[in-house]
This record gives sequence, structure tokens and C-alpha cells, in this order.
Amino acid sequence: MFISPAYAQAAGGGGDMIGFLLPLVAMIGIFYFLVMRPQQKRMKAHQEMVSNLKRGDTVVTNGGLIGKVKKIVDEREAMVEFSEGVSIKVMKDMIATVRVKGEPAADDNK
Repeated sequence: MFISPAYAQAAGGGGDMIGFLLPLVAMIGIFYFLVMRPQQKRMKAHQEMVSNLKRGDTVVTNGGLIGKVKKIVDEREAMVEFSEGVSIKVMKDMIATVRVKGEPAADDNK
């Protein structure tokens, strides 16, 4: 008979399930540790930064505007002064960074 070797091999086995699942599990693990976990850490750090926002902090919004927090309206909003006399209510989630105030230099000329 003229049966090709490919048909004969396919008819005999049920397939190797571990050989199929192992690369899939490895890809999911790599995706988690390279993408998901760092993103969760960034989100947690941003939420902590926003919750610690206080009056007088200099902030940068997602739009690139730099201003000073005048008051915290509630847990979701803050009043930010961008220029003298120009205050805008901003969602706290839209604040990208909080700039750290510099410590005054020590006077060594005593």
C-alpha cells in the first residue's frame, strides 16, 4: 500500500498536552511580570501621591500646566492656582507629578 508516513504518525498518538501548555503558561508569566505588575505598582504609587496632596504643593497636570494647590475640595478634586488670580478646579487623577519643595540652604556665614 501507498500510505505516507505522515498519516501513520498522526493516527497513533493523542498529542503531548504539556508540550502545548508549557509555552502558553510561560508567555502568560512573562507578560504578567513585564507588563501587569509594573503597571500596578505605578498606579499604586500615583494613588498614594494624589492622596497625600496638600495645600502649597507645586503640581504638574497631565496637560503640562504647573500650578500650586490652593485647597483640597474633596477626595477627587483640588483647587490649583496656575497664575496670580487664576485658580482652576482640577481632578486629582489628572495630576501627573508633585514637585518637591527644595529645602532652604543653610546659612554657613555665621
